[in-house]
Amino acid sequence: MHNPQIMHDTQNIPSPSAHDWAEGLLRKYWGFSSFRGIQCEIIDSIASGKDTLGLMPTGGGKSISFQVPALAMEGTCIVVTPLIALMKDQVGRLRQLGIKATAIYSGMKHDKIIAALENCILGDYKFLYLSPERVGSELFLTKLRHMKVSFVCVDEAHCISQWGYDFRPSYLAIGNLRKLLPGKPFLALTATATPEVIDDIQEKLGFCQKNVFRMSFARPNLHYSLHRTATDETGLDHILNLYPGSTIIYTNRRQKAEEISAMLGMKGYSVTFFHAGLPDLEKDFRQRDWQEGRIRIMVATNAFGMGIDKPDVRLVVHLDPPDSLEQYYQEAGRAGRDGQPSHAVLFCNGKEITTLQGQLQRTFPPKEKIQELYDHICYFLQIPEGGGYERTREFKVQEFCINFHHSFSEVHPMLSLLELAGYIRFTDEEETISRLYITATRSQLYSTVHGETEKLFNYLLRRYTGIFQEFVYIDEDDISIATGMPVKEIYERLVALGQMHVVRYIPHKRIPYLTLTRHRVEGKDVFIPPHVYEERYARFKKRIDAVIDYITDTSNCRTALLLQYFGEKVAEGCGNCDNCNAANPEPTTEDVYGCILADLRAQLHEGPKYGYELNLSKYKARDIEHVIRTMTEDGELLQDGLRLKLRG
Repeated sequence: MHNPQIMHDTQNIPSPSAHDWAEGLLRKYWGFSSFRGIQCEIIDSIASGKDTLGLMPTGGGKSISFQVPALAMEGTCIVVTPLIALMKDQVGRLRQLGIKATAIYSGMKHDKIIAALENCILGDYKFLYLSPERVGSELFLTKLRHMKVSFVCVDEAHCISQWGYDFRPSYLAIGNLRKLLPGKPFLALTATATPEVIDDIQEKLGFCQKNVFRMSFARPNLHYSLHRTATDETGLDHILNLYPGSTIIYTNRRQKAEEISAMLGMKGYSVTFFHAGLPDLEKDFRQRDWQEGRIRIMVATNAFGMGIDKPDVRLVVHLDPPDSLEQYYQEAGRAGRDGQPSHAVLFCNGKEITTLQGQLQRTFPPKEKIQELYDHICYFLQIPEGGGYERTREFKVQEFCINFHHSFSEVHPMLSLLELAGYIRFTDEEETISRLYITATRSQLYSTVHGETEKLFNYLLRRYTGIFQEFVYIDEDDISIATGMPVKEIYERLVALGQMHVVRYIPHKRIPYLTLTRHRVEGKDVFIPPHVYEERYARFKKRIDAVIDYITDTSNCRTALLLQYFGEKVAEGCGNCDNCNAANPEPTTEDVYGCILADLRAQLHEGPKYGYELNLSKYKARDIEHVIRTMTEDGELLQDGLRLKLRG
């Protein structure tokens, strides 16, 4: 199991080898003969009861690391993850393997939550997936007391650290599970963490002792580069033609995502866009079309990507610089998970430093502006002074921004600061369930619907009683399974009938909620302490400065710059990024041409023959293909399937 890329940070713990039971489970359920990277070390550590932190780059096989030991250990494994889509996907995959798993997340019906928890208490499930917002709920904590738990797995563990780039306050409740689960080990997994965040994760989760396994963050197949261009349009056309295949293009504004998508569509590219402002079902459809290869290019804000499991992404383009190298590494790392050569390109137009410094000011506005926002929130929610304590209300952010003249991008950072200061609790993860109400009479309905739509409604009338009298909750996934009709088609048919006033259809969506965690005070009395504002400002500035250094550096290897940021020592450059190639210019086509001929002729002993084995690893595949094509067209090579014949 030795892997030169594995680094073990734990002192006095021998590096273990794979056990027969673990490899047996791996073969039985996943069909793999051996573990990759540090999977085996993590499995042995958690199976022996040790708190464990695993640092695995994107595509490193995190799920295997907790699923294998959970199958071998007695009890239910609790998996905390922030992504509902990822929960559903992993639960579905486990069930296909014959492994019992369930999930609890925002928007589920109360009776389904009860049933899932009761089944875990009875020992029927090996995995319980949970959103971090549910960890602190009274219902879950009550049921947990009667549940036999093997261990707790915390995915995206960097979210628990307020020094990380994606801190989520809801993660802090996970550490409280220690009181109800004495002696049970915790496994934390993440793909992005600086040395400071590594220590903070272990502290927040109450590790008995530091125990970190890490893989190198190096991705040899991923080629990083900066593309300096005056306009996105010209630069994109060039890059998309240069690197064909599945693509993600990131931008930091919703409107820009739509504009770039429209521009590329006009040029004939297969493209769509994705941002948080789209209806949830529409987001699901677009993601599925891209993931299944019906769409080549996804233009998106950073709302797209976490939990995406598409191995054959060949290109990730950033039109705007992210505000941290953690975010850039995470997003760029969605390319090339299958190990094939892939590219991460960051566009630069000379305005990046100004943009990033502006982001610093937007994330940490003057304290007076935060105090003003607090007052506006209380006005909007009609909370009187001295009232509102622990009252949760729906908080329609877009409506609030319009009414009080705030930009959407500036509100979320201020909400985060108010939450850290202890004045509010905000969540935008509460997901509602789809609702349907047939407003037409039965005779009107059947005079309107025909064919497949009639088949759909025959099922709805059998499945949901009272649908003519009031709204009923429906599940499009269940309807799809029962009728064989794709979810997208169900959605489109119901929307169309809603426009005809035959039904009232409210698709599921995520609704943000806000709670005052203390009685309302006047805005001028809101106190933002130094550890919330000044200390976080200094750390955020440090992250911004690291991105600026990455952009402005024209001599050092880009892979090395990223690895050093994550505390990893680098002996030499990658040889593939734009800076390495500038220091070591690529051979010209003529050079490659000559070298291939020389390699061929050196092996030619007596006349033409087939089956030459050439070492051409130092050349790029596209260059080799170009030269071979040229030689064939010139009559120097004959192609026979995948074999080449040199003319004598």
